[in-house]
Amino acid sequence: MTLRGRLTTAFLAVVLGPVLLGSFFVGVTVATVSRDRTVERLEHAATTVRTAIGAMCRQLQATADAVAVLPAADRRSAADQLVTRGLASEIRIGGSDLDGRRDCAAPAGGSVTAIVARARQGEVTVAAVQALDAAFVARLAASSGAEVTLLAGDGPGAGPALSSEPPEISRAVAAALPGDVTAHGHRRLRAVTAEPGQPLPLVVSVPQPDAVGLYALLIAGVVLVAATAMAVARWLARSTTRPLEELAWAVGKVADGELGTRVPVGRDDELGRLAGTFNRMTRELQAYVQALTASRDQLRGHLAILGDTLSSTHDLHRILEVILQTALSATGARAGIVLLLDPADGRLVARCAEGLTGRWDVPEAELAALRVPLGTGILGAVAVTGEPRRGICGIGGGMLDEPACRTYVAVPICAPATVGDPLVPGDTVLTGQPATLGVLALYDRLGADGFDDADLLTLRTFAGQAGVAVHNVRMHEEAQRLSLTDPLTGLWNYRYLRESLRREVERASRFGRMLTVLVLDLDHFKDVNDTYGHAAGDTVLREFARRIRVGLREVDVAFRQGGEEFVVLLPETDAFGGVIVAERLGAAIREIPVPIDARRQDATTGRPLDQVSISVSIGIAVYPEHGTTAQQVLDAADDALYAAKNAGRDTYRLAESRPAPAPTVTEPVVSAGVPEGHFDHATAPDVAAPGMPGGPQAPRQGRGR
Repeated sequence: MTLRGRLTTAFLAVVLGPVLLGSFFVGVTVATVSRDRTVERLEHAATTVRTAIGAMCRQLQATADAVAVLPAADRRSAADQLVTRGLASEIRIGGSDLDGRRDCAAPAGGSVTAIVARARQGEVTVAAVQALDAAFVARLAASSGAEVTLLAGDGPGAGPALSSEPPEISRAVAAALPGDVTAHGHRRLRAVTAEPGQPLPLVVSVPQPDAVGLYALLIAGVVLVAATAMAVARWLARSTTRPLEELAWAVGKVADGELGTRVPVGRDDELGRLAGTFNRMTRELQAYVQALTASRDQLRGHLAILGDTLSSTHDLHRILEVILQTALSATGARAGIVLLLDPADGRLVARCAEGLTGRWDVPEAELAALRVPLGTGILGAVAVTGEPRRGICGIGGGMLDEPACRTYVAVPICAPATVGDPLVPGDTVLTGQPATLGVLALYDRLGADGFDDADLLTLRTFAGQAGVAVHNVRMHEEAQRLSLTDPLTGLWNYRYLRESLRREVERASRFGRMLTVLVLDLDHFKDVNDTYGHAAGDTVLREFARRIRVGLREVDVAFRQGGEEFVVLLPETDAFGGVIVAERLGAAIREIPVPIDARRQDATTGRPLDQVSISVSIGIAVYPEHGTTAQQVLDAADDALYAAKNAGRDTYRLAESRPAPAPTVTEPVVSAGVPEGHFDHATAPDVAAPGMPGGPQAPRQGRGR
């Protein structure tokens, strides 16, 4: 059954049930009351008739007594006067025939034509007679308020003598039993028997109320109420279920994805409020879905940018910026920061930030100065434990040396757990756990809510991508470094030498500067290998490279060209400066022997027992004095090296000057016969190009490799 059918049935049951029960109760009650009132009316009429006949008998008795006490001579005249006055219809004096007349004092059976009351005075009997006629019966009916029938005799079967009823009714009335209240047709009957003081057998009848009309009226009322109730129930059901049908239709549309569906609100009741609430719900749902769709599209766009960035560049700063911006957009955070672990000092260093306040609001170039020790505050704890954190704190955060915020979420940036990374603390291959590379933190989600589990999951996803990106970039940098670095000495290799020399020559040419190239070669290195073995030779090479690095400026660059041959580039340095560097390096190599086996030491002095003295030969060439191209300068320095070798080793030589189209500076010439450390100033010309220094130049201080 539909809701409309159930509502209609319920309404009809609620309305018609009481109506039917009430109608039945009214019908039964009215019939009972009507019957009782009819019986009461009959009893009252019977009592009235008895009283009226009794009064008449007493009147007749008084009349007879009054005549009897008079003298005989006066009796007749008095009797006539009493008859004239209507106190009796006839007064008989003496023993006259009274058959057919009922005596008020002693009623007897037989037909009834009159009633009589007797009075005896001596031998004389006076009888007062009242004739019974239709007028008498009419007076009884009028006084009792009921129809009266005088029976012809006592007992059942006696016919009517006189009656105020029509003849056909009076005959049926005459059959009434004494003392009973019976019904005949539409009348109620009550028989009144003869008794002393009331000598007449009578039947009193009253009309019985017409119950059929009452019942018809009740039925008509019930039918009218039922029809009205059905009409009202139909209207109520339609008015109640139509909004529900519209709401169900709208719900189906919303379920099909049509979030713009609305239902009309045309009433101010519960259904109207329900419709209004549904419309508000669909509006909010539509706005939420639109925002979610926009956020999804935005997130897809950021992920696409992130993917393109990760696949197209190894610029770590750019990658971290894209990851931070994507995380801010995905979570709705106000500010954020990415910190990476610096293996050198074991502290977190800010790499990129957005929206920070206070001391953390610094230019991008100064972010590296913002450092957080491991284990300090929330950021340091996340980096140490590797566990993400989120929470709420007051303004200022209660976090030492960390950005002020109200809500925060911080996750560690970890390297993949399956790859060992020598650039970060911890060995992921041995522990099986991802090493912490840094921390990604977001602050103050826009709105009243803090960061939830979904934000934490999203941020962990971005942190994972950041970890892979950082690891890949560092591995790429390490691979690139290894491809340009000599694995034994840690110096740059020949490949990087050629690139650096070309770059430095171009820079010197562009800015009118000089560049000095030193080519170094260990003396008698083959003897070291043959005498002490190749392991000792490797030790000598490593120590030689270390002493070279110590003896150079930050801007100077050292390379291992191959075997025991090394190259040093001295930017913005002339020949005199190159000679000074060559003397310093030669002394550093020569003065201290190289320990071969540090484990074997002299018990007294503590010096290694196995050590070897080494020396170096150096060739010096200057751009553009000794060549206008990188290869020419390198070849000139190499030729000078051979000159130093030929001069007996453990010395340096300056390359021979080559004619140049427009020399910018004239370098002093070092004779091949001049020993190391004895620069011959007499042979050095003091002519220099205008604006260019003729002696050693102070190197430009800058950040070296």
